[in-house]
Parts: sequence; C-alpha cells; structure tokens
Amino acid sequence: MISRKYIFVVISLMLAFGLAACTGAAAAPAAKEAPTRSLSASGTGIVYLVPDLAYINIGVQSRAEDVGVALRENNAQAQSISKVLTDMGVDQKDIQTSAFNVYPQPQYGPTGEITQTDYVVDNVVVVTIRDLSKLGEMLDAVVKAGANNINSIQFDVTDKKTAMIEARKAAIEDAKDTAQQIAEAAAVQLGDILSVNTYSAGAPVPVFEGKGLGGSYAASQAPVSAGQLILTVNADITYAIR
Repeated sequence: MISRKYIFVVISLMLAFGLAACTGAAAAPAAKEAPTRSLSASGTGIVYLVPDLAYINIGVQSRAEDVGVALRENNAQAQSISKVLTDMGVDQKDIQTSAFNVYPQPQYGPTGEITQTDYVVDNVVVVTIRDLSKLGEMLDAVVKAGANNINSIQFDVTDKKTAMIEARKAAIEDAKDTAQQIAEAAAVQLGDILSVNTYSAGAPVPVFEGKGLGGSYAASQAPVSAGQLILTVNADITYAIR
C-alpha cells in the first residue's frame, strides 16, 4: 500500500514543475512587430478669386480746446458720412463703429511749458461695400463729407466654400503626384493611404492705404482696383510602402 507521505511528495513535485513552467512562459519575451514602412508627401492647391465686397476703415478726427465742441464737430461729421453712405445704397447694418477715443493733447511752448490743451476725438467705422462698382465714388463722397482718415481697404469674397473645395482637391492631387514621383525615384511601390491632412495657409488680399486724404484727391474718383484674391490650401498625405 502506498503511504500518504509518498502521495503528498508526488503531488508537491507536480505542482512545483507546473509553477516553473508557467513562470517560464510568462518570462518569455513577446515577439516585436516589424515597423510599418511609410512615405509622406505634401501638396498645395491654389485658386484665384475675384472679390465681390470690400471692408473700409473710415475715420473722422476732430480737435478743439473744448471737449464738448470737439465731440459735437466729430458727431456732425460722422453723421454726414453715414448719410452719404446710406444714400448711396449701403445698409445701416454694414456701418459698424470699430473705435472711438477722446484724449487731451497738450501744446508746449519754447521752454517746455504747456501753452494750450486741445481735445482730440477719433471715430472710426468699418463699412462693408457690397457693390464694388461704386467703391471709388463712395470714397470720394466720404472724403467730401468730412472723412480725414482712411486706414485701409480689404477685399473679400462672400462665398469661399466652392473655391475652398476646389483648392483642397487640388492640394490632395498635388500631394499624390509628389508621393508617386518620390516612390518611383526610390524604387518602391505605394500601398494604402495611412493618413491625409489638409489646412488653409491663409489668403493674402490687396490693400489700399491712404491717410489724411483731401485736396486734389477729393476732386477726382479714387483709383481703386480690386484685383484678385488667392486662396491657398496645403495637404499632407502618408502612404504605406508595399
């Protein structure tokens, strides 16, 4: 008859061998996956647009020893400019105040003493012009109405969605062509697309600047040309290499 002691020893040995096998399996290093070979390329899509609206910064600056007088003069000029614009078809919602400042400006004598203090009032509005055929005429009219500071004219397009789609497609196609050229030069074959990213690089616009306009300028129509806008989209594309 097999003793209980003998059975206990056998079972203990079996458990010990089992634990050792499990420990060995856990300690075995996992097989590393081979890194995916890839090829990346960039492309650019450019679309030219004809502007159909413009934003103008029109300012009125008034100066007087009495702040109340300066404010009244400035208000009268600003109202005159607003009336001229609305009479020419500009909607009131397209005339928006962007800055209004009142500040003292001391006048100094030969020895540095303050001889007089004037108060300066600056009132700047942003005007959206939706009929560019009237742009030059409007500039002349606001100068005659009292505008003495035209900071800039920025041209834009009302709807850029279609142009953005076109530029995005062109950028992706350009990136694909570049990737294919690189693959041929490197003697490899392109596989599946791993990632595609597109982003707009911004659109430079023509700017017309003029300050302190008056004199002969007010006697003739302003020579303003809208030109073209450039919409640019960039694309990055990554392929797996087969």
